[in-house]
Amino acid sequence: MQHSVTNSCPELNDGQMMITDTRDPFLVVEELDATFPNEDGGLRALQGVSFSVNPQQFVCILGPSGSGKSTLLRILAGVLKPARGSVSFSGGLPRVGFVFQQSNLMPWRTVLDNITLPLELEGLSRESAAPRALELIDLVGLQSFERAWPRDLSGGMAQRVAIARALVHDPDILLLDEPFGSLDALTRERMGSELLHIWQKRQKTVLMVTHSISEALYLSDHVLVLSQRPGCIKMDLEVEFPRPRQEGILYTAEFGKLVRQLKEAIE
Repeated sequence: MQHSVTNSCPELNDGQMMITDTRDPFLVVEELDATFPNEDGGLRALQGVSFSVNPQQFVCILGPSGSGKSTLLRILAGVLKPARGSVSFSGGLPRVGFVFQQSNLMPWRTVLDNITLPLELEGLSRESAAPRALELIDLVGLQSFERAWPRDLSGGMAQRVAIARALVHDPDILLLDEPFGSLDALTRERMGSELLHIWQKRQKTVLMVTHSISEALYLSDHVLVLSQRPGCIKMDLEVEFPRPRQEGILYTAEFGKLVRQLKEAIE
């Protein structure tokens, strides 16, 4: 898969190679700036961010803390407005699914009722929404937990519910903001494999913020690296490991080489 990017970090413009693609992209971001007002005239979070994403690609976003990764996702979701630049989607405004760092489940609703909530807000009856939610409960591996309460779920299970809730209204794009950041290492690794399974079944366009280099390489088609604030695109790395991916690639020399390359870009 190919993925085009304009490197917007001023110090890296010379000699930067453009990756071209013959397909029409699903998402195009051009010269995006984001500034938050403060007493010093504004905190610039993003500067001149430009990239495009093809349909059904899985793209991970890496970068140091404060580089604007979460801000970028919120702009793509339409929650924040950029100070400058544009975000455009093929076919007009998409349906967006968003998964945050915390599952944010409603404690007074069961697993099933948490997942059906987006459909209920759209006016669908609970009876009509339930079959779609049950299908997703099976997809994320929570069979027999549909009547469970959030307090009875592990962290990984709660995030599975959050992913199912984000998918229930059949979004065109899924945005994930460090969804496994609060999980222990073993659960996080297992959730990464679960997410790949879900993506392969549903083939959604995915953009995911993560602080884990290995996770980004294992999951994605491309990894975007943001610079220190104000964040700009410092690197776009194409990940050419074949799919479906097996965990064995994590221990290959090529995987280790890419880990070092990304680590150097972030540092």
